[in-house]
Amino acid sequence: MTDPLVDGTRAGDLVAVLTARGETVATAESLTAGLLTATIAGVPGASNVLRGGLVVYATDLKATLAGVDPTRLAADGPVAASTARALADGARARCGADWGVGLTGVAGPDMQDGHPVGTVFLSISGASGTVVRELGLTGDRWQIRKSAVSAAVSGLLDRVQETSAG
Repeated sequence: MTDPLVDGTRAGDLVAVLTARGETVATAESLTAGLLTATIAGVPGASNVLRGGLVVYATDLKATLAGVDPTRLAADGPVAASTARALADGARARCGADWGVGLTGVAGPDMQDGHPVGTVFLSISGASGTVVRELGLTGDRWQIRKSAVSAAVSGLLDRVQETSAG
């Protein structure tokens, strides 16, 4: 029996591409609380590419574990593009990975700091720089978290493949 979450993403393709390139990934996750890391780890061979993951659900841990600047965090809040960018950069640096992925957002059921449920910031950090994308996801709490993971896997896979094409 296979895991529907892993099968519902491109995680197997991601692990295969990273393995072929000899590259690694690390994550810093807030709203997904380790679900992205677990999804990647669910793929056979993930130990070749997965360096680790930081679960930074509490706001203070975004600074202490992932290295988000506390001043910027206080100014922009935990659900912000700048926070996602710092999470991705922090995961990459602190885990010694080629790629870092940061996820922060609002899974619900209530708004957070003026952000509606489904607001998610996804950031991917690599040698060519860091990109941030704002997602507007729908569904219940679980669906939003799964959709964020799927977007992160697909986004990272696309970015890795773009760097090999250029």
